[in-house]
Amino acid sequence: QVQLVESGGGLVQPGGSLRLSCAASASIFSMNAMGWYRQAPGKERELVATISGGDNTNYADSVKGRFTISRDSAKNTVYLQMNILKPEDTAVYYCNALLRLRSYWGQGTQVTVSS
Repeated sequence: QVQLVESGGGLVQPGGSLRLSCAASASIFSMNAMGWYRQAPGKERELVATISGGDNTNYADSVKGRFTISRDSAKNTVYLQMNILKPEDTAVYYCNALLRLRSYWGQGTQVTVSS
């Protein structure tokens, strides 16, 4: 069983930045992959960014060049640095871990981009 706890969400103005953190209860070095997903009201959950293997990263087209996913294995934590935030980035952001074909989710953290 893997527990994931997100933090760092909040209210930010358009153009601003936030950094989300996801603390895992197990070694993230052992994970097949970790990632961030988001779900806006009335929409399906969508992939934002993933990191796997030797720091291989993948991003949704809508966030490329603005968001950066990274990890600190010593702290068992994955980060999502979000820059140049837009109102359309408003959503609940969820951390995900894939371990031996089983998927784990955090409880989510709200990000609201508004003036």
